[in-house]
Amino acid sequence: MPDQNQPPRTTVSRAAEATYETGLRAFFAYRDLGVRAATGGAFGAHVIRAVPGTGAAPQWHTHDLGFQLVYVLRGWVTFTYEDIGEVTFRPGDSVLQPPGIRHVEVAHAEDLELLEITSPADFATRTVPAPDGSP
Repeated sequence: MPDQNQPPRTTVSRAAEATYETGLRAFFAYRDLGVRAATGGAFGAHVIRAVPGTGAAPQWHTHDLGFQLVYVLRGWVTFTYEDIGEVTFRPGDSVLQPPGIRHVEVAHAEDLELLEITSPADFATRTVPAPDGSP
């Protein structure tokens, strides 16, 4: 958490100064919005972009976290969830993924860009078997 002796500071992340790093998935590039540092790791926020020329590598997985919200800014992305099946998200669409939900990213547009907000900022991702009856 932030230093309790110091008041919180307003955190600004400017698009003109943005850098994108490799991260959890090789087919995505991640821009850290500074939320992790500002909250002492309690929350994380990234803009995630598809790496051109690389497609999804579908693999069922879960995340060990308490909160995960994904909001599509550009392009499209298709996920399959163990509870609701396959869903395609387009600009302006969002999904609140429950803690521990089994899911898989099926495909995405070359120009995909999305915002992801998590709590905590750092969390484990585990590969899991597909649910019964899933492809």
